[in-house]
Amino acid sequence: MAVAEKTREYRAEARFQRVSPQKARLVLDLIKGRGVEEALTVAQFTKKRIAPVIHKLLTSAVDNAKYLSGEQGLDLDVDNLYVKQALANEGPRMKRIRPAPMGRAFRYQRRLTHIVLSVAERDGGASLVTRVDEAKAVKTDKAPKAKAKTAGKSAAKVKVAKTSVKKVSKKA
Repeated sequence: MAVAEKTREYRAEARFQRVSPQKARLVLDLIKGRGVEEALTVAQFTKKRIAPVIHKLLTSAVDNAKYLSGEQGLDLDVDNLYVKQALANEGPRMKRIRPAPMGRAFRYQRRLTHIVLSVAERDGGASLVTRVDEAKAVKTDKAPKAKAKTAGKSAAKVKVAKTSVKKVSKKA
C-alpha cells in the first residue's frame, strides 16, 4: 500500500482588527486561491484600509511556512505556495452610544474581525493548466463508440421533437 503524503498547511492569524468582516472579505476574496507572490502583489496595490494588514499577515504565513518546514526538516518550495484558505470571522462587537436629538442616544456597534490565512504547497508542482495532449492520452478506444451511440440517440430525439410539433391554424 502506498501512503498518501498529506499536504501541510501553514497559517497566520490577525485577531481583533478594527474593520467589519464584510469589508475584510472583499480583499480576501481577491487573493484566495492565488499563488503567494501574486497574492502579495494584489494585497500591496489594493486601495482598502485593511489591505496592508492582509499583506503583513500573508507575509507572516509564508515566514511561518519557512520556519516550520526548516524545524521539521521538510523540503518546502516557497514559489509553489498558494493561499489555500482566507477567512474573515466576526469578533466581539463594541457597543457605542451616539448623541441623538432631544437628549436621546442612539446605540451602534463597532465590528471587529478575526482574519485567518493559511498557505499550502501545490500538489507535486502541478500547474493549473491542463494540456490537451494529456487529456488525449487518457482516452480509451471504447469512448468513440459510446459517443456514436449517444449521438444517434440525441439525433433521434431531435427528429421526434420536430415531427411531434404540429401547426395550429386559426379557425374563423
